[in-house]
Formats: sequence, C-alpha cells, structure tokens
Amino acid sequence: MNILLVLTSHDQLGDTGKKTGFWLEELAAPYYALKDAGAEVVLASPKGGQPPLDPKSDDADAQTDDTRRFKADAEAQAALASTVVLSSVKADDFDAVFYPGGHGPLWDLANDADSIALIEAFAKADKPTGFVCHAPGVLKSVTGADGKPLVQGRKVTGFTNSEEDAVGLTDVVPFLVENVLIANGGDYSKGPDWGSYVQTDGKLVTGQNPGSSREAAEALLGLLKA
Repeated sequence: MNILLVLTSHDQLGDTGKKTGFWLEELAAPYYALKDAGAEVVLASPKGGQPPLDPKSDDADAQTDDTRRFKADAEAQAALASTVVLSSVKADDFDAVFYPGGHGPLWDLANDADSIALIEAFAKADKPTGFVCHAPGVLKSVTGADGKPLVQGRKVTGFTNSEEDAVGLTDVVPFLVENVLIANGGDYSKGPDWGSYVQTDGKLVTGQNPGSSREAAEALLGLLKA
C-alpha cells in the first residue's frame, strides 16, 4: 500500500500575527496507523520541504503517545523535513490519500489547484480519500465526475462551528468547515465536541477533530483492505 499524506504550507493565522500550520496529532496518529499496518507513506505539501507546525499542537496538553513517538522518530522527522512538492505528485502512484488538518489548509489547500485536481483524480479512480478536522474544508471547490460538489449528498463531518468558537477563531478563519460542507450539499453530522467521530461514505472518509485522527485513518485502511 502506498499512501500519500498532504500537509499545509501556510503558517499565518489570518491577520492575527500568530502562527498556524498542520496539527501534530492529526499527522502523527494517521502516520502510525498506516505505517504500522505496513503502508508506505509519502508526505507532500504545496511548497515542499518542512511544512509549518501549528505551535499550539506542540503544547504539553496536546501531546499523545503518537505525537511523542513521532517527535522521537528520526525517520519520521526526516520525512517531515523533506516533503515532496504537491504539484509533482500523481494519484496513479498511490492507493489512497489522507489530509491532516490544522487551520493552515483553510488558506492554502482549500484553494490549491494541484490539491483540487489530485483529490478529483483519486475520486475518479475510486480510490479512498481521507480528511480530518479542518481538512474536510479542502473539499470546498472539489467536484465529482458529474461536475457537482464531491460532498453533495454524501455523509460527511468536519470541525464543528462550536469547536471553532471554543478555540476563539470563528472570526479569524476564512470560512467555517461545517458551513461549507453543508453549503456544498453534504449530509453533515457531528458528534460531541472533541470526541472521536468519523463518517465514511463510499471511498470518502471524514473525521471531526484531532481526536478523530486515528479512527479516520483506520477507516481509510478498512477501505483499502475491503
């Protein structure tokens, strides 16, 4: 199994002067769920090289067994420091793709032509695609073969409006994930804030928040093994 993980290259949290990026748990948990299942994992980002880490995801209270393992893993750190440039990636070379969240993707990947085309290629080939937390927002402009939004009529979840409000960024982010998924016709549902909640519809997997990261990756694996 060859699985692509796509990370953000965006590090500015709107006009706040604060930093953002990818969320560590949302990379680490899927990375090990996939690697431990025998998958070959390749990391990519729009700019390539070292993607920005959301500093809040590196706080002591945000650490998990997976994040601690990742930070101590020389091979994982080397892969993170040298992500491949997204425009060079082809869906044909991979069996599935997974997008970790963090706020960064709302600014770059949601509008990135290479990312949009890549997801559409995976969907057209009926290959599994996974997105967790804010990453379902990157589906904003993705369409299916029928030209309609990829999420239209499909069961989806993603970072909730109440979770965004809880972190105080409702008026900072360029759009709210929950609102965009609903506006695009998605059959949006959610679990309790911060609890693991995952939806699978066909080959599309979406997870609600950081705590959903491992379950979402395991759902992706389940589709590959089906």
